[in-house]
Amino acid sequence: MSGRLLIAGSIATDHLMNYEGRFADSLVADQLEKLSVSFLVTGLDVRRGGVAPNICFGLARLGASPVLVGAAGKDFAEYESWLTRHGVDCTHVRLSETAHTARFVCTTDNSMSQIASFYPGAMDEAGLIEIGGIDDAPEAVLIGADNPVAMKRHTEECRQRGWKFYADPSQQLSFADGDLIRSLVDGAAILFSNEYESHIISDKTGWSAEEILDRVDLQVTTLGGDGVLIQAKGAAPIKVTALPDVKAIEPTGAGDSFRAGFLAALGWGFDLAAAAQVGCTIAAFVVESVGTQEYSFTNEEFISRLRGAYGDQAADAVAARLN
Repeated sequence: MSGRLLIAGSIATDHLMNYEGRFADSLVADQLEKLSVSFLVTGLDVRRGGVAPNICFGLARLGASPVLVGAAGKDFAEYESWLTRHGVDCTHVRLSETAHTARFVCTTDNSMSQIASFYPGAMDEAGLIEIGGIDDAPEAVLIGADNPVAMKRHTEECRQRGWKFYADPSQQLSFADGDLIRSLVDGAAILFSNEYESHIISDKTGWSAEEILDRVDLQVTTLGGDGVLIQAKGAAPIKVTALPDVKAIEPTGAGDSFRAGFLAALGWGFDLAAAAQVGCTIAAFVVESVGTQEYSFTNEEFISRLRGAYGDQAADAVAARLN
């Protein structure tokens, strides 16, 4: 087995509820130290999530064969079945014998205030995974947000084995210190982040923008509705605009899907700008739906959206791959 993309990162489910009122109306300011309150919610939306499955799902949708690397709980069977049916290799997911899959539980009120909890569960066991036992020569390993021990172990293992790795620390940047971030980023073939996260990386590491480019081959920064910026040392920056006329409903998962499209297109041999166009196109479908893996499109719909945004040459190249 060789030449596959290993996608390492969190595996989780999101449990989202709505409260038809305002939390503030039920809280007494001088009694918060004795807080004991409950809210009757009107709905429960359970969504599949976690950065690694989100990226794998997008890659598989575009015809790649990604390998999911992470830790899940004894409740993973339904989620595993969903991913497997959609082309994701889940055979190397570590299953905890005691813990449940990581879970995000959040209630949102009418004022968009939120009360949330995150249970890491089986994710705490991700540091026990050795990626060398999965593939003897992968195309690359993307190391996404996960248990910090796992992220550091996977990165160090890639360096020791001389494997190409992509750094994508995302949500963990808020909690990581400068030493950990430097250890995750240094030597990456690609550093993925959004614009805000790129500033966190610079602030916590003490590295300037130029020094970051000294330490990675490529920096890919998503800019939300403004598209994506691609930078490499000694090269002119590449800016690719997002698709126009996107009817945004829910942005969660858009960054993960962009990464999927970008990496799938690189695997097709596309240049950086064309790869970013594919990433921006699949991200548009995600933000126009609720849920990180609930989007759908036919090949014809995908090619049509890309053609309208980026032209015939780009669309024809993608059509040759998807069809």
